[in-house]
Amino acid sequence: MARAALRWGVRELARNAQVTAATITRIENGKSAHPATLLAIRAAFEASGIEFIPENGGGAGVRLTRRSM
Repeated sequence: MARAALRWGVRELARNAQVTAATITRIENGKSAHPATLLAIRAAFEASGIEFIPENGGGAGVRLTRRSM
């Protein structure tokens, strides 16, 4: 969802998180990843305006943060 919200492909996410595209593909296919890798991916998303929404009865999710003008 976060990649789609930013209109990023696998390569854009990989570049911004400083991991390989193959790593992103493996994670998206359900394979495990090192915690540091997941933190790097999350940090890349958050730096680009993604906010992670915790479980609130309707499921966890993401949204674009509002940017001040």
